[in-house]
Amino acid sequence: MNRMIQLNKATAVFFVVLALGCFCLSSTVQAQLPSPPPDGGYPGDNTAEGDSALFSNTTGDNNTATGAFVLVHNTTGTNNTAAGFEALIFNNGDNNAAYGRSALRDNSTGSDNTANGAFALVSNTSGINNTANGFDALFSNNGDDNTANGAFALSSNTTGINNTANGF
Repeated sequence: MNRMIQLNKATAVFFVVLALGCFCLSSTVQAQLPSPPPDGGYPGDNTAEGDSALFSNTTGDNNTATGAFVLVHNTTGTNNTAAGFEALIFNNGDNNAAYGRSALRDNSTGSDNTANGAFALVSNTSGINNTANGFDALFSNNGDDNTANGAFALSSNTTGINNTANGF
């Protein structure tokens, strides 16, 4: 057999083996996790985006914080969602949802609350099962099981329970 033909076959085999090797290595390289983690990818299934969002979190899990200083002092609270400047900033309760500037801002141990609107449920610290929709709705609340729909609705309620207010 011609020496040149044997060399061409050997070269072809070499390139096939090289290509397969590169293909195998490329999938290994792609499987490695980036360091540092991508934005929002934190332990405990937490997601945070914004200046100091979820900054103090230690064991809390399943939290979502979007915005500056959102859930910043949360350490153990779980299943909370907050969006808006200083929403749920002092929280350590569970199952709260706050949307709007300073919504549920002072909440510390209250759980199962929903606040939609700037300053909704802002002063609530320990109240549970409250729903506030609208600017300043349930502003001073620390009671339980209250529902307020509309700007300033039940804004002066402090310790009342089982109240419902609709309208301005």
